[in-house]
Amino acid sequence: MKMFSKLALMAVLATGVSTIAVTAPVAAAQKNKKEEAGGLKLSPDALKAAQTAQPLLQAKDYAAAEPAVAAVEAAAKTEDDKYIAAALRYDLESGKLYGAQAANPNAPLDETVLAKPLDTLIANASTPPADKARYAFRRGALAYNGKQYPVALQMFQQAKQLGYNDPQMPLLMVKAKMETGDVAGANADLDAAIQQINASGQKAPEDYYRYAIARSNQRKMVPETLGWMRKWIAAYPTSKNWRDALVIYGLQPGSLATLDKNQKIDLFRLMRTSKSLADQNDYLEYAQNVSEKGLPAEAEAVLREGTASGKIPAGNSAAKAMLADSAAKAKAEGSLAPTEKKALAAADGKLAAVTGEAYYGQGNYAKAVELYRAALQKGGVNADEVNTRLGIALAAQGNKAEAKAAFANVKGAPRADLAGFWTTWLDSQAA
Repeated sequence: MKMFSKLALMAVLATGVSTIAVTAPVAAAQKNKKEEAGGLKLSPDALKAAQTAQPLLQAKDYAAAEPAVAAVEAAAKTEDDKYIAAALRYDLESGKLYGAQAANPNAPLDETVLAKPLDTLIANASTPPADKARYAFRRGALAYNGKQYPVALQMFQQAKQLGYNDPQMPLLMVKAKMETGDVAGANADLDAAIQQINASGQKAPEDYYRYAIARSNQRKMVPETLGWMRKWIAAYPTSKNWRDALVIYGLQPGSLATLDKNQKIDLFRLMRTSKSLADQNDYLEYAQNVSEKGLPAEAEAVLREGTASGKIPAGNSAAKAMLADSAAKAKAEGSLAPTEKKALAAADGKLAAVTGEAYYGQGNYAKAVELYRAALQKGGVNADEVNTRLGIALAAQGNKAEAKAAFANVKGAPRADLAGFWTTWLDSQAA
């Protein structure tokens, strides 16, 4: 289902507005009673013409009704006359359009003929307030279909103020705001609509999130785009959605962030953790990156996972060669204990951070955490990078609370954004 497809105007507007009886009172007492009750008081010529037009419209004899309605319009003098004239014109034009649509659903329709009678009905003092709200919504729908978004927004807002309630209206107002350039206002309204739907026990459609992401990204509103991406994968945390979000964020040409190799490694680690590595290219790029950073054990583990899952084809010679090379280097790496001892004795935390990386690559997350914390305590390191990786290692241990605390210490883009994605993943696991 597409969000914000063209509003099926005829389905909304088919209800006639000329069902009010336009018969002459048979006695003065009846007339007085009707007027006291708030009924219409038509001039004689308008009443006579309306009495001719109404049964023709009810019979759907639009050809015969055309001159009769025109006669009502010509005879209209008072506000009540003009109200009935607009109501009958509206019924005539909407009936003709409805019939044309039923006869040929694919034929284009000129809905603009409804604008004038609707405008008259909205402005007319004789229009009942409840009907005026409905007509304002219908006029907004007409403007929306005609891509007259400022007019549509104005009419929808008027309908809302008059108490009209239609399930489509909040989302139509979002689209109208978006098209008028008020992206921030549209995003706020859409977020409120999503929260309202979720609070009702239902689940807001995925298309709502995708729409907000696409339009925010189109306007180069990076923080808003990232915020919507995180809300999207929190609500719909599929492997495909995780991959799409992370690729859009930092891996595709023209991505939201320009990441260096160290940052890409942590993005690939999240893809691995969220099971969103999709194909051999993902696995090979990840393995190549960590291999070049001197993490052969991690490269070996990633390549073995890709092969075991079938995402790296068994006959891929490049993957086989990379796996053999990584396995040999991981074996030669041996124990990290001597390096760990030097790192803990060093004056700064640089060697501790590197050693923590090596432990993480080997899957020894407890030791990785210990060395990352030592690196932060000693200083002389990129705290945002080390806190990111401390959070990742804690997440791998299942220590969600401390992992989130580590991610919260990461400041500045793009590291803070990466940490935000990791936090979203942790929250989705808690849910």
